[in-house]
Amino acid sequence: MSALERLAATIAARKGTDPDTSWTAKLLAKGPEKCAEKFGEEAVEAIIEAVKGDPSRLASEAADVIYHLLVMLAARDVTLADVLAELERREGTSGIAEKASR
Repeated sequence: MSALERLAATIAARKGTDPDTSWTAKLLAKGPEKCAEKFGEEAVEAIIEAVKGDPSRLASEAADVIYHLLVMLAARDVTLADVLAELERREGTSGIAEKASR
């Protein structure tokens, strides 16, 4: 099991647990909209670090983005497996062709 899969499993396990004992549970208890807002904030922070050019800071912010993406997905009952299945479906397809098919 990869670190990403373990993280997704931990987030799923925290859903519905006591928000006073888990940051993940606290985020999820605030609802999908708040989870989406937090994801957006973290994405902006990653963009800022990408522009600044510090690889270690960008890696740190990217980890925050991935965590908050998984929390946002969990808030809407979308699993990492769902996302991976979509990526596999798209594999081998030109990005231009895939976008045109939407």
